Amino acid sequence: MSSQRSTSSNKITDDELNALILRLQTLLPQLDQSRHGRVSAAKVLNEICSYIRRLQKEVDGLSGRLSQCLDSMDLTGFDAEIVRDLLQQ
Repeated sequence: MSSQRSTSSNKITDDELNALILRLQTLLPQLDQSRHGRVSAAKVLNEICSYIRRLQKEVDGLSGRLSQCLDSMDLTGFDAEIVRDLLQQ
């Protein structure tokens, strides 16, 4: 059975897609439109994916460093719970 959308109201228009691509482009300083003009959607999406991967690596690294710091601290059960609660906010 096909997973195609059955109504046209669920389809994204070309104008909506272009607007979304432009919004994504504004999140990437290296693709500043005033310097580069119009950038292809493929390039914007590729750069966004690369940016997300870099951010994920940074988060993983910071998470590891935080875990090492917490492991080296002498925290009571109450203190550890406070730290966990703060990190989950």
